[in-house]
Amino acid sequence: MTKGANAAEGNVNQERIVYLGPPGTFSNAAVDRYFGSVSPADCIGVNTIDDVFLDVEAGKADFGLVPVENSTEGAVNNTQDCLIDTSLQIVGEVYLAIEHNLLIQKNTEISHIKKIVSHKQSLAQCRLWLRSNFPDIELAEVSSNAEAARLAAQDETIGAVAGTLAATKYNLDVVHAGIQDRKNNTTRFLVLSRSRASISTGYDKTSILVYTENKPGALFRLLEPFDRHQVSLTRIETRPARDGFWSYVFFIDFEGHIDDDSVRHVFSELADRVVKIKNLGSYPRAQPNQTAS
Repeated sequence: MTKGANAAEGNVNQERIVYLGPPGTFSNAAVDRYFGSVSPADCIGVNTIDDVFLDVEAGKADFGLVPVENSTEGAVNNTQDCLIDTSLQIVGEVYLAIEHNLLIQKNTEISHIKKIVSHKQSLAQCRLWLRSNFPDIELAEVSSNAEAARLAAQDETIGAVAGTLAATKYNLDVVHAGIQDRKNNTTRFLVLSRSRASISTGYDKTSILVYTENKPGALFRLLEPFDRHQVSLTRIETRPARDGFWSYVFFIDFEGHIDDDSVRHVFSELADRVVKIKNLGSYPRAQPNQTAS
């Protein structure tokens, strides 16, 4: 088990975990990476990212795992939108090196393929390779790369872009491996929980949402306290605020824990500079070796 799971709650293998399914997705692989071996009865794949949030909020699961950003395609907007409204806390993170493969039925010729399917992000991460190698074949989006593998297992004219876990689960051949356009393609996943408990480890990250008014210098005023107190930002993203009252919402990740003096000073100064701050949680930073293909 990845010790970054550290067990925001102790004995996580006896807890129920929900992720973007079905089995065989990269989210499924990230669950395995973070939590270790989990009983299928306690590891549930759902249809959408929204469902992950809803199940944990409703108490149907103890933890949820969702993708939040990819090194090639950027932020996962669906996850960001859910974070705006959720009452859940981020209690962990995990990075997964993403290797895409072209999968087909066993004992099938690649010339039989009439259509290639996958999740829209997976297709986007392989767009140059697909255009160069299969320029005349239809590309179609489906709900997940595991769903793509399931469809390929049922139809010899369908090829799927998915990972090796999906190939194993659906008994498919990898006819082309590592087809992603960027070889350092990595996705960051968040682990969500209803718990607000957070213990500083000395190697933490904090995530917040900040609402600002549409005024000149708003971004400068937002960032200045981080510079003054030497708190390092690791990520900043902007999304339109959806309620029509505020213009922007900033997603900010930075090094440190809410209990650190420097972070407390930043929060104190931000209170007079922004409209609203939502603390999404402080949690252990993922170690650099917490990646896997």
